[in-house]
Amino acid sequence: MMPRLSEKILNLPESETLRISAIAKNMKAQGIDVVSLSAGEPDFPTPEHIKEAAIQAIKENFTKYTQNQGIPELINAIIEKFRRDNNIDYKPSEILVSNGAKHSIFNALQAICNPGDEVIIPAPYWVSYPAMVAVVDAKPVILKTDLRTNFKITPEQLREVITKKTKALIFNSPSNPTGAVYTEDEIKKIAEVVYEKNIFVISDEIYEKILYEGKHFSMASIKELKDLVITVNGVSKAYAMTGWRIGYLGANEEIVKLANKVQGQMTSNASSISQKAALAALTGTQEPVKRMVNEFKIRRDFICSELKQIPGIEILVPSGAFYVFPKVSAYYGKNYNGMVIKNSNDFCEFLLKEEKLAIIPGDAFGMDECVRISFAASMEDLMKGIERFKRAIEKLGD
Repeated sequence: MMPRLSEKILNLPESETLRISAIAKNMKAQGIDVVSLSAGEPDFPTPEHIKEAAIQAIKENFTKYTQNQGIPELINAIIEKFRRDNNIDYKPSEILVSNGAKHSIFNALQAICNPGDEVIIPAPYWVSYPAMVAVVDAKPVILKTDLRTNFKITPEQLREVITKKTKALIFNSPSNPTGAVYTEDEIKKIAEVVYEKNIFVISDEIYEKILYEGKHFSMASIKELKDLVITVNGVSKAYAMTGWRIGYLGANEEIVKLANKVQGQMTSNASSISQKAALAALTGTQEPVKRMVNEFKIRRDFICSELKQIPGIEILVPSGAFYVFPKVSAYYGKNYNGMVIKNSNDFCEFLLKEEKLAIIPGDAFGMDECVRISFAASMEDLMKGIERFKRAIEKLGD
């Protein structure tokens, strides 16, 4: 008989986005006409100059281990990016390159958390935040928002939930799953509470460049707060490089030292080839990013216009990222052919079963009243998807 496995990991939820995406891919592989609006990745190819840099790295046999922290030229490019785009000055010892932004966040949590520490997570949240906090033996404290506040927390809300055990706030703007973007003024007011209470902030800025309105503002650019903020970013979303697995963080040298130590024991350096590709992404032309964002905006405008016309559906028009997070709870309690829609999981199961449309239940993001629809898909798929969504709603309305 096999010995008992890890209780902590047994109790860890599976990533709902990965699960639904995998189901949709398997259905497609079986020849089923599934429209998947579930994936959190751009449907654009990685730009040519980035691919060429990777090919060149292979040709030059740049295929060995690198420094755990990242290759010096990429670290310097990240420093320049932070200075140019975010008005943050970092030294090389304050940068760590990792295997994706998710890895960077996990390294940061490992570096700052002790068992029993509390980490505040505004909801709706990216599905992995609470799980990562739990894995480092800290406690996720969920701070609820809703459509009335455009899914944003207020300084008063934050102050109320901070205790002596609070170690950090995870802050995400532009947001996955809502597309909400905090203004500079809103961030500065939250920063005042952070400074007063002396807690860390893990600022997840992976969607920074996918912005339709407003201007991105980094909390670490507030000089008094720089040592308290761990700024996380990467190349996955902006440069259509999800599979290349390169993320990075900027933080106080002592935090980076510990995060580097964790990474050194767990994974070692990020892929040498991908680091060269990331260098080309950060230092090369930014025109492909602009073209991609312009296309995303067209798609956003289309899908939001369509959703607004559906009775009972409420939405926040996203200012960033490539998701819309409609409130669909008006249809809970409805039934079709004996299937009763009780929650967001039932709603998404109904869509997949009846209309072969894959989207993600809001429950996975800490808000069961909503669902997440990705518009990082072709216009053809979006048109088919919204058609199927409307048909499903009509069935529930009968």
